[in-house]
Amino acid sequence: MQLQEHRTERRHEPTYRVAIARTAGEIEEAQRLRFRVFAEEMGADLGDSGIDADRFDPFCDHLVVRELTTGEVVGTYRVLGPKGAANAGGYYSEQEFDLMRFAPLRDSMVELGRSCIHPEHRSGAVVTQLWSGLARYIMRHRLQYLMGCASVSLADGGVSASAIYRKAAETWLCPPEYRAFPKNPLPLREVPEGHRAAIPALIKGYFRVGAWVCGDPAWDPEFNTADLMIMMPMARVDMRYARHFLGQRGG
Repeated sequence: MQLQEHRTERRHEPTYRVAIARTAGEIEEAQRLRFRVFAEEMGADLGDSGIDADRFDPFCDHLVVRELTTGEVVGTYRVLGPKGAANAGGYYSEQEFDLMRFAPLRDSMVELGRSCIHPEHRSGAVVTQLWSGLARYIMRHRLQYLMGCASVSLADGGVSASAIYRKAAETWLCPPEYRAFPKNPLPLREVPEGHRAAIPALIKGYFRVGAWVCGDPAWDPEFNTADLMIMMPMARVDMRYARHFLGQRGG
């Protein structure tokens, strides 16, 4: 009797690497991923160029997570430090919020934005790589404050965004000296009794590490989102998370 050989194909888990984009081509890869997520998936009005780009991009560093088997960029974060913000004439968030109370912090403050992950790679591994790269960036540049707009969809007319903000403000509202004021405030909706709105994983992650929400949300009509101003002094970072992310391989 002849034995047949059976071969079992092994499925390899994706392998990721985070680094700062070094070339215009790498930045464009990040911008194409942003377009895919924000325009094609979330419905933002970004035209038909296939690229999400604005005037702040040239002044930012762009963290990119690449899947090593395919070479595809599957995650990105846009990072705007003090020098870049000065050259850009301010932070992106200042288009939506009055940040006058942040003035004493500007020389040691970094802004995060345009965070997105490819829909086929939304795993903890990609998020961990992004946060690892971000932690190393902050340490390398000796920055002390992290801030940025965290977006919540308005697909349901703003009910969930209102519920999420109220829930966040009950637990994670910043001290008065860090309050930010929306230029185009989102009208807060009544939340029906029993309505449950889960805080998005990325925003919940910020709060878990030590971030605050800095006041009422703004309405971003271009992206049709409610934007929460998030701020975190690095001195508040839970050291368990800091050790975890600094232990990852970053770029």
